[in-house]
Amino acid sequence: MAALTILVLTIIVSVIGLAAPSVIERSLLRPYRVARGSGYAGLLTSGFVHANVGHMVFNLITFYSFGFRLEREIGSIRFVALYFSALLISGVGTCYKHRDDPAYASLGASGAILGVLFASIVYFPRQSLYILPLPVPIPAPLFAVGYLAFSWYSSRTHRGQINHDAHIFGALTGLAFVLVTDPTTFMDVVRSLT
Repeated sequence: MAALTILVLTIIVSVIGLAAPSVIERSLLRPYRVARGSGYAGLLTSGFVHANVGHMVFNLITFYSFGFRLEREIGSIRFVALYFSALLISGVGTCYKHRDDPAYASLGASGAILGVLFASIVYFPRQSLYILPLPVPIPAPLFAVGYLAFSWYSSRTHRGQINHDAHIFGALTGLAFVLVTDPTTFMDVVRSLT
């Protein structure tokens, strides 16, 4: 039940942060500080707070849609390892990219959630999800590629606190995690695409 624990913890901390902005302020990832030897806690804490209700709801719907099934497939220990690997690696990638920008700060669970999403697609490439108000299921691979394309575009055009760069690093981490921990499944999917 690791996915349920992560989901509930993220909801609780995010709601507290939305009610008390000082919690968000203390939880932010600040790459400039990390590059200079402080603020390492933000690599973890930033993944449990969100910029607004819409940001939180979209992330958690994505997590709910893919995380629980993935945990049943790979087990709780590997699921937790994937989630926190994607969270930390996406944060480190963000820190590298923004290491010289003292004004940059970010938050959100998106890096970890994209890690879960992309790993899930390797195991369940025919999975789909519904997003209201669309009345038709969206194939998971199409959703993932669309999400990643939006993230790439947003990371170049938006300057808010949502860490769009983490989405890209998280997605790559999810794929790499499956490649390392279950190369047979990964290669089966690759072969099916060729």
